[in-house]
Amino acid sequence: MPVWLQAGAWGLFAGGALVVGALVAWFVSVPQRVVASVMAFGAGVLISALAFDLVDEAERGGGLVATAVGFLAGASIYVTANVLLARRGAAHRKRSGDQQPSEQEHTGSGAAIAVGALLDGIPESVVLGLSLLSGNGVGVPVLAAIVISNLPEGLSSAAGMKRNGRSARYVFGVWTAIAVASGVAGLLGAALLEGASPELVAVITALAAGAILAMVSDTMIPEAFERTHLYAGFIATAGFMLAFAIERS
Repeated sequence: MPVWLQAGAWGLFAGGALVVGALVAWFVSVPQRVVASVMAFGAGVLISALAFDLVDEAERGGGLVATAVGFLAGASIYVTANVLLARRGAAHRKRSGDQQPSEQEHTGSGAAIAVGALLDGIPESVVLGLSLLSGNGVGVPVLAAIVISNLPEGLSSAAGMKRNGRSARYVFGVWTAIAVASGVAGLLGAALLEGASPELVAVITALAAGAILAMVSDTMIPEAFERTHLYAGFIATAGFMLAFAIERS
């Protein structure tokens, strides 16, 4: 199977975890404290994958300057887009409580939330696609981190959507579309950068990593801390340690 097709399949698989999380939230009444705890765990997992896999790999492949430029650029692009979407009603798109506005409260918020969800998911899938370019198969630590973090993301966000009156058609339409877009992003990440210079791959990898870290800080950690408070740090640490153990095994 061509590398680009493998990347698309893995991206779709990882994005499918969002749909699974949304299904759980729609049909099972999960306590918000549990949702927040899983979110904290997922945040820790992603941070570990960033530190010990993505950024480290980018620096070894393209050098510190290329990595730093890409990392800061990714965070800047994400934060700028997130600010614009927040003004249109998507600031709390990953929150499981009443923070998400309904369409009546903020016209256009439904579209903004959908675009925000896409913004959150694309960098992760691009990184998956890039991990295949080494010829050693998909990066298992990164894949595990994305799947583990996507489950609570889909769970929390879908719970908030349902609580604020979004229809099942909207909720599952959004997450199915994001899963498909994740597959396409992974496919393109591998197809467009196959044979590219190590410096370019490093910049793109670091750019995606910077966007992911900004996403974790802006959308996942606030939800985790609001409900778990002093326990959020320990739960995130446990997630960090699990991802580190996977990376070193």
